[in-house]
Amino acid sequence: MTSGQPGTGNARPTPTGADTESQPATTAGAPTQPARTSDKPAAETTADQPPSGDGGATGTASNGDSKADPATSGAVKDAARRDKQGDTAKQDAAGGGTAASDSTAKGTDAAKDSEPTKDGGATKDGGATKGAKADAADATDKADSEAKPVGPERWQAFASAPEPRPSIFSRAGRRVGRFLIHEWTLAALGALALAAMMTWPTLRYPRYTLPQDYWDPSLQAWQMAWSGHILLADPARLWQSNTFFPELWSFAFSDTLLGYAPAGMLGSGPEDAVLRYNIMFVLAHALATFGAYALARQLGAGRIGAAVAGVSYTYAPWLLAQAGHLHVLSNGGIPLALAMLARGHGWSLRHGYRPERRHDGWVYAGWLVAAWQLSLGFGIGLPFAYFLAGVVLVAAVLFLARRLRTGQTVPFGRRLFAADVLGGVLFAGVGLLMAFPFFKVTELHPYAERTIGDISLFSPPASGFVTAPGESRIWGGLHEGARAALPWHPEMTLLPGFVLYALAAGGLFFSVWRLRHRLLLLAGVLLTMAFAMGTRFFDGTFTYVPLFEHLPGWSGLRTPGRLMLWTTLLLGLLAAGAVTALTDRVRELTAQRIPSWPGPWLRMATLLPLLLVTVEGLNTTPHPVVPTQPAAMRSAEGPLLVLPSNQSLDQHVMLWSTSGFPDVVNGGSGFTPRQLDDVRRVSQSFPDQTSVDYLRTLGVRTVVLLRGQVAGTPWEINIDAPVESLGISRQEVGDAVVYRL
Repeated sequence: MTSGQPGTGNARPTPTGADTESQPATTAGAPTQPARTSDKPAAETTADQPPSGDGGATGTASNGDSKADPATSGAVKDAARRDKQGDTAKQDAAGGGTAASDSTAKGTDAAKDSEPTKDGGATKDGGATKGAKADAADATDKADSEAKPVGPERWQAFASAPEPRPSIFSRAGRRVGRFLIHEWTLAALGALALAAMMTWPTLRYPRYTLPQDYWDPSLQAWQMAWSGHILLADPARLWQSNTFFPELWSFAFSDTLLGYAPAGMLGSGPEDAVLRYNIMFVLAHALATFGAYALARQLGAGRIGAAVAGVSYTYAPWLLAQAGHLHVLSNGGIPLALAMLARGHGWSLRHGYRPERRHDGWVYAGWLVAAWQLSLGFGIGLPFAYFLAGVVLVAAVLFLARRLRTGQTVPFGRRLFAADVLGGVLFAGVGLLMAFPFFKVTELHPYAERTIGDISLFSPPASGFVTAPGESRIWGGLHEGARAALPWHPEMTLLPGFVLYALAAGGLFFSVWRLRHRLLLLAGVLLTMAFAMGTRFFDGTFTYVPLFEHLPGWSGLRTPGRLMLWTTLLLGLLAAGAVTALTDRVRELTAQRIPSWPGPWLRMATLLPLLLVTVEGLNTTPHPVVPTQPAAMRSAEGPLLVLPSNQSLDQHVMLWSTSGFPDVVNGGSGFTPRQLDDVRRVSQSFPDQTSVDYLRTLGVRTVVLLRGQVAGTPWEINIDAPVESLGISRQEVGDAVVYRL
């Protein structure tokens, strides 16, 4: 009997006898499936195959049709081909396989490829036919195996497409993108944006206004212009400036801002000098913020804590009173140099000394920045120089003490030692070159040297540490009475910020710094405060006076209160430790909470200290319009004298002289040379024979008398007097009278 296959009209033979036992049990109506030889081991498959002589017993149809079932034959062939390909792949994967596995695979394939004969019996011809087919299949497989590549190349079509190699423009774009999102790039851009906002409206009319007032800023605008001009024209005349004619070393009569000379090489004339000053004014704030941020980060503070240190260092309320002193505000090189030196030596406050992080390149950079900071002036640079000398001395002592105590050498390295030696020599060399002209000025004008009495006039009392200047938007009006009690409040209002005080106090108890480091920072705060008080702290007997008497150059510092810069920096580091501990704790709490929905709010709360420090630094600094340069100053030949002459007006004359830099007798600085005093005294009767003869003796060829400034002066009467009898000429040029001697 035959059983029908559902869905087909073909009849299947019913297995009998031994064949019945070898077939799996089937349910009614289910099609019978041929046995899968590939599911059995090679030896078992060979044993189960019928001999070639009996191959037709199960393969013939009941109707005696000599043709094989096309569907069945095709399925068997396809299965055999797939099995053979699988075996070939296994052989390729295993390095070619063995001869035994090859023979087994051939036998199995030969059994599968055998077809039933017409009469259903086993004949020699049928056996020969099957053998020929098996041989042909083996030959085909061998040819395929020789023609086709071996190994993983078979599956190459299924592999992911190789990533295309980016072009040079793509690589450059990626590098620029990585640079733009780097922490230090974002910190620099943030510092610049904050500086522009906090100093506004400095950049509103940068060619016509100056911050705070137009006296000292005019002097410093001239200093930058002169240094840039003379270094291009005649570098040998750097210290012999065009002002205070005919004095020598006149450029060293006050701090020079020589480090800004490259900026002075751009532009010419008073308007460009004012523009240059305002740009450097904003950049000085940005550099101070960035430098303090970098130092706090290097010492181990988090980003928000470092930002608090940077903002509090730059925009402390007491610095608002120094808005007219660019050489005081240009202090960003101090923390930046310290950060670079600490990074180069692999040292941080939080992690200590890590020799594996040493890098001599950062050491060189740190010493270069320190030398540049020193070139901006000794008012801020001299204490910095002595601080660096003290750090080097203490580090050397600790290094040797540890070596003697433990008998082990602390890893340092020759390259790092060479960097420190060369960098220190460079720093010292710049200091000596800068100091030489100042020593010459002291030698020529001994009365210019400060005395303890001068220091006492500018020494602030303890109440100054909690008194804000009038330029503070938050505390200025509230502290008006306290300022009135101070003898010279511009240099005695030393409030670093009440928020900063609070954060630093919290940092003594809750901080990422170790306890001994917190105590050292506290000691530094108290010590620098004592020095900032000058002679007000026990008459300075144990603090300021020994420095004044024994340290070279210290006697030239007349304002002890500016040492508050170091107090502010140390307070900022204490605050950074507290804020970093707070942010770390918030991060831990948000990571533990499920769900973590309060996380964003808690993280935003960590920005509150930064916001408060920023708000406390808001200012109401005035920006007066700079007096316009007289037309006579554009064409007057030097040497010339501009009248009236006094400390304030002469600073304007210095700025006006940036048009061509003619030699002028006028000048303003930290002291007044006696010869300039004599000129001012004698010229009060100008024009008369005595004053004309005296000015001719000095070499003066032109006198410019400003009509707008003569009200209430002796020149108010003499300005229109005839001069023919004096042998000089007189000419009206704009709002001035020009006399040619």
